Amino acid sequence: MKMNENTLLEGHKVMLVPYSAEHVPRYHEWMKSTELQQLTASEPLTLEEEYDMQRSWKEDSDKCTFIILDKRQWEDSGVEEEQCMIGDVNIFLTNPLDLSLAELEIMIAEPTYRGKGIGKEVTHLMMQYGVAKLNIQKFQVKIGLDNGISIAMFKKLQFQEVSVCQVFKEVTLEMMVDESVRTRLRSCTSHMRERDYRLSRSSRRDIMSQT
Repeated sequence: MKMNENTLLEGHKVMLVPYSAEHVPRYHEWMKSTELQQLTASEPLTLEEEYDMQRSWKEDSDKCTFIILDKRQWEDSGVEEEQCMIGDVNIFLTNPLDLSLAELEIMIAEPTYRGKGIGKEVTHLMMQYGVAKLNIQKFQVKIGLDNGISIAMFKKLQFQEVSVCQVFKEVTLEMMVDESVRTRLRSCTSHMRERDYRLSRSSRRDIMSQT
């Protein structure tokens, strides 16, 4: 999505940055994992297909994607950005007749970062961005039935279970964005800073070149 191609969202533990071609090799290595393929209901792609997918996520108006970075690592000027990658988060506008409906997906690809509250923070940041910038009024998540940790997290975030599909072995949860949800999201993301990604990355590279 063009809207977020120069957007950096800064949280307490993470930075969300646009998915660029430089991120593809690391992402491609992640997706060789059968565990991640199962968790994301994805098929393995060749590296060239992964580059094609990255370009579509950047260009298509119905997809909004950010790469999740470890903020602490990213702030270390001696670490390349690709080494800071820990996952990704996406919003898909699944119904062209209803652009207020969004399917939310989050993947913490690096196992050592799971169970540390990062998924919760990323979800709040992405939902607030979707509400404020894309006018999303209903979020939907589809999670494999064997992914109990993710199901529990979204239920704790007050998503409601609406259906279970035994054929695809997944559960669908939803949240309507009413005023109470808007208020809660603003409170949970009051620390969030939106920055220009190009300027932030340029400044970081300048610091790295001087060390």
